[in-house]
Amino acid sequence: MAGGRRAVGRAGSAVALGALLVGLSALSGCGGDEGPKGADASAVQRVLNQRAHAVVTRDGPAYRSTGSADPGLLDDLSEVPLDSWQYKLTHLERAGSRATATAELRYRVDGYDKAPVVAERRLTLGHGDDGWYVTGDRPGKKAGEQLWEQGPVTAVKGAHSLVLGVGKPRSELRSYAKLADEAVPSVQRAWGGDWARRVVVLVPESLDEMGELLGAPAAGYQGIAAVTTGEAGGPHTAPADRVILNPEAYGLLGEVGKQVVLTHETAHVATRRATSAATPLWLSEGYADWAGYRESDRTPGQAAPELRRAVQQGATLAGLPDDADFGFSGDSAKLARAYESGWLACRMIADRWGEAKLNAFYTAVGGHKQRAGAVDGALRQALGIDEQEFVAQWRQYVRSELGS
Repeated sequence: MAGGRRAVGRAGSAVALGALLVGLSALSGCGGDEGPKGADASAVQRVLNQRAHAVVTRDGPAYRSTGSADPGLLDDLSEVPLDSWQYKLTHLERAGSRATATAELRYRVDGYDKAPVVAERRLTLGHGDDGWYVTGDRPGKKAGEQLWEQGPVTAVKGAHSLVLGVGKPRSELRSYAKLADEAVPSVQRAWGGDWARRVVVLVPESLDEMGELLGAPAAGYQGIAAVTTGEAGGPHTAPADRVILNPEAYGLLGEVGKQVVLTHETAHVATRRATSAATPLWLSEGYADWAGYRESDRTPGQAAPELRRAVQQGATLAGLPDDADFGFSGDSAKLARAYESGWLACRMIADRWGEAKLNAFYTAVGGHKQRAGAVDGALRQALGIDEQEFVAQWRQYVRSELGS
């Protein structure tokens, strides 16, 4: 599986506040259908099946009978409403009475996941008189931790959301659930479409723990308020999405900023199946920002301060930003202008052609098999203009909205 794309969102004048990770191997999985064969593999799979059944049924003695790995798992998971929990053995190497294995963990949260989350696990096993037993259960080489590996999980259910946190007071998680409950119908009013219309939000204790969940250095997410994981363009069976908050950066935002960020991330969840490698970041991030700001009272000047400053200083608008402009280059003003440019492009479409046409354009771009020609083809199909004319209108729109 190819590596994921990463980008950041924003709220008001703050930049680097949200992120979309598509095709993230740590959470989406990429194992094949064929597993190891033979008596040992069959015996290990049976133990893993027993272990999985014990987790779902919360059967402590049965769980402990499968091995000593992670003895506190059931306690840490006690508030998480699991619908299913399965292991699929994908690789096994035996050395005498010991073995190492790789397995896909697939689990679904009851009432929230149409498809399972898929995470790679590295297992160590021992063999005794009673057969195989699990001695170690850790994330795969490129996978992140699961939230309950960081401590007991507190769960707060909202009308459209489930917030799972570690090391956070229940009152704080309730406030996040309230924001998520407002984000889901807001995105539904903007996007419509066939999506889960529910969101699962993970709240680790710190930035370091956020990095552990993503299987990446925490420093790369400093200043990012939230990340959305999922597989872009996936079918209904694609692994489930999660919105992961950075409690340090998210906590610094005001109420409007917090709402914009969660709505932005929820828009990524809703649009995932219509997003593909053909979708440029100015569109995917611009649309998420458009959805985030759509029901707020922020003016273009308030929501796009860096682009406004550039326009008022006479900067030339060469064209819509490239994907590279959304990278973490250390130039926060340039990054902000990229997001603000994409947002205003989407806002212009909604203003001039209507929100239904914006959604149709987004879907048409994602429906192309490759990036080349996708935007131009979708513009002709959905809006009846070519890319050159669209960019010219966008330049004029930016100047008219931000020039005074």
